Amino acid sequence: MHDIRMIRDNPDAFDAALARRGEAAVSSELLAIDARRRAAIQAAEAALQERNRASKEVGAAKGRGDEAEFERLRALVAEKKDEIARLEEEAKAAQEELDDHLMRLPNLPYDSVPDGADEADNVELRRWGTPPEFDFTPKEHYELPAAKGLDFETAAKLSGARFVVLRGAMARLHRALAQFMIDVHVNENGLEETATPVLVRDEAMLGTDKLPKFGDDSYQTTNGWWLIPTSEVTLTYSVAGEILDAATLPRRMTAHTLCFRSEAGSAGRDTAGMLRHHQFEKVEMVSITHPDESDAELERMTRCAEDILERLGLPYRTVVLCTGDMGFGARRTHDIEVWLPGQDTYREISSCSTTGAFQARRMNARFRPEGGGKPEFVHTLNGSGLAVGRTLIAVLENGQQADGSVLLPQALHPYLGGKTRVTAEGVLA
Repeated sequence: MHDIRMIRDNPDAFDAALARRGEAAVSSELLAIDARRRAAIQAAEAALQERNRASKEVGAAKGRGDEAEFERLRALVAEKKDEIARLEEEAKAAQEELDDHLMRLPNLPYDSVPDGADEADNVELRRWGTPPEFDFTPKEHYELPAAKGLDFETAAKLSGARFVVLRGAMARLHRALAQFMIDVHVNENGLEETATPVLVRDEAMLGTDKLPKFGDDSYQTTNGWWLIPTSEVTLTYSVAGEILDAATLPRRMTAHTLCFRSEAGSAGRDTAGMLRHHQFEKVEMVSITHPDESDAELERMTRCAEDILERLGLPYRTVVLCTGDMGFGARRTHDIEVWLPGQDTYREISSCSTTGAFQARRMNARFRPEGGGKPEFVHTLNGSGLAVGRTLIAVLENGQQADGSVLLPQALHPYLGGKTRVTAEGVLA
């Protein structure tokens, strides 16, 4: 959420930054609401002073027997009490209106973010690895003989479209990938492993900018809980309302959880296979940092995700998203796209973003500077490290062989009891 004081001080700059994201100018509307709110607060304070002054004089009037003055002052006290209540209600209503407007506005992009309308305008930062060459036409993951354990028919019977049942080698390989990712992030990258709920309250979704704008993209239970779209929600909101010691920053966390998304805005996209499902698993990374460290932390987080792909031998490229393709809460985003031979293209497998103080202001997460001083908002970052199902897809497609089997990355062999491939019959061997 944005700081209204910043908008007061720099309305033109605020509108210009929003325009880079395709948003209309709103500063004048926001400032008009803010002016009503401030006027009501000031009027309430003035009325309170009058009431207090009259309250002090009531006793004196009574003591000297001035009944007329006593009654006038008593009536004034009652009048001011009602006036104060009315003005406070006006201020509260204006504050709620202002907050609602601010909650629906996206974060402002860094100056370094390239302008653009969509993914075609994203800028490549680097590439790693060479896409494999095959002496046959490579298949997509769901077409591979080795992937017999991807059961879409049973999943459709159970839950409908965009679900999958994993069996046998596919289930074990999927589990191994998640375990491998968590082990690397905890043992080598210094992230704290965290197990969180997948059901959260409104406040957690609001604080991490998933509500109110994206309610249709998430699932809500009949008793009001939300199924998390990612553990970014739970990991980030874990510091809501706290004042952290600066010496404890950065806080780096990781979690492997189920994630749930309605994919409301993706009708007709990626309907084949398991690339875009309503339920999936992800290993998430979240950092809570000092504002001075957040830019460096974004680079560090991106490298943590890239390193997982490198250890698995999966070619990728890293891009910085343009203003038109960036997520609602982000100030800068690095997408990592893995090579999928079956599609003959790179597809997103991780998205690492810094939100600045955007989420922290919504959830009132602050830190106390070393040496004391007024608490300041922390900066929050989040990134996939990685999407487990999409990594499974990449492992299958990049390791496919002419006989229908799949060679598995060496890094996974210890997690698979020394097994090195999936046969054309769908068995680990």
